[in-house]
Amino acid sequence: MDNQLIIEVLSFIQSFINTIFPIFFWGLIIYILSSWLPGLRESAFGQILGKIYEPILEPFRKIIPPLGGVLDLSPIIAIIVMQLFLSGLNAIFNTIITSLY
Repeated sequence: MDNQLIIEVLSFIQSFINTIFPIFFWGLIIYILSSWLPGLRESAFGQILGKIYEPILEPFRKIIPPLGGVLDLSPIIAIIVMQLFLSGLNAIFNTIITSLY
């Protein structure tokens, strides 16, 4: 296979991930803030967000339980882990693409 085609495919995948990640990130922020508005969390929109983000937050809640039963730090840790994952993924893509030139 031609290296240029591989570079184009990898660049497309990388740009797709870099486009989807901010949407996912802001959805998580909206889900976190919806906990302050109980009506929003109970709405159909809140239920959809819950189905998307609760499976992601649950492992972090097992590691770091809410402080005092009220303050949930798991979304902050999840955001940090997601940012680190995205940075590492971009570094891997850039390394592979650079090595193919």
